Amino acid sequence: MSDAPAMTRYQLAEVGALLAEPARAAMLLALSDGTARPAGELARVAGVGAATASAHLKRLLDGGLLALHVQGRHRYYRLADDEVSAMLEALAMPRTRSAPPKTSADAAVRRARTCYRHLAGQLGVALCESLLARDYLEAASEGLRLLPAGARALAEAGLELEATGQLLLRLHGRGCLDWTERRLHVGGPLGVAMTSAMLDAGWLRRAAQGRALVPSADGLRCLSSLGVRLDTPL
Repeated sequence: MSDAPAMTRYQLAEVGALLAEPARAAMLLALSDGTARPAGELARVAGVGAATASAHLKRLLDGGLLALHVQGRHRYYRLADDEVSAMLEALAMPRTRSAPPKTSADAAVRRARTCYRHLAGQLGVALCESLLARDYLEAASEGLRLLPAGARALAEAGLELEATGQLLLRLHGRGCLDWTERRLHVGGPLGVAMTSAMLDAGWLRRAAQGRALVPSADGLRCLSSLGVRLDTPL
């Protein structure tokens, strides 16, 4: 989607039509954690039969919201890119203006979660703001860029040197507007790589279900050494 020309009103209307069907919306939300899933699983998530799911998936593919990965005889569907995920995140904002999360699961998602495949929520926003404030992250014309000082700081905090070094290899991120915090977290390839490194290091782990990420005690100490501060404790 990022290389496409500016969207026309007709294309916008088509995207709206794609999102307006509850079964298709359920499929998109199920894929918003960055996973790739087969049609049968998406059919169960959406509560529809196989033939109906196939028709919905074709429309989402044709509309540019999904991508297809074929592995042997298996077909897996995923979001087309993180711009689609960012759009879904942004669309959730109006529903959260007056209603804070009411359950422990909602609170966990607000604290830390995956947005496509990068860290979002209070922890993601706090990390982005701290890296920018300490000049570890630079807002460049091509997006967000991790600086050498930032890579060194991540390594000193406990990430593997190899992992942090890879973040410097022409990976750029973008400011992704967080739908619960309404501030920016690091998205794009850089955000994905940073989150992957934190998962590999044990700073974060995935919750048993859903998109929530759970920081470890060691991870919180390491993030604190990078200046990450939260208004509310995790």
